[in-house]
Amino acid sequence: MLELNFPKYEFRIKNEGDKLLIYDRCRRKYVALTSEEWVRQNMVEFLIQEKHYPSALMSNEITVEINQMKKRCDTIVYDVNCQPFVIIEYKAPEVPITQKVFDQIASYNLKLNVPILIVSNGLTHYCCRIDYAQRRYIFFKEIPDYSIFKQYKNEQ
Repeated sequence: MLELNFPKYEFRIKNEGDKLLIYDRCRRKYVALTSEEWVRQNMVEFLIQEKHYPSALMSNEITVEINQMKKRCDTIVYDVNCQPFVIIEYKAPEVPITQKVFDQIASYNLKLNVPILIVSNGLTHYCCRIDYAQRRYIFFKEIPDYSIFKQYKNEQ
């Protein structure tokens, strides 16, 4: 797979027929190893190993209903009260991060109302918090450690 803008991690990968599968620790099963899935698995490991996100509070491919339509959030990180806290949207490395991608994650947030959004194609990562009082996005220079997010929970 393509080298991404993450440290190197060990993954459980296997062949099944003519498909490559990768073990998803959040879903606890093997899933098809697509370019976007490669980004997801690297980001999940990065968040757990480097940024101290609790793996027990992360879920992949979560269905939300928006305007009577079922949509899937790529990853949701929950707080200790099991409330959605971070939404993460992934794209394959060859897909540029555009306004359309931010619009997509913002539409999920109409339902979930989280303070933190992360978007990544594995090469470029964006992380922002939503200042609901001022109605604006504040971008971080890098994805912060999980512990810093506690201060934003009460600002929603």
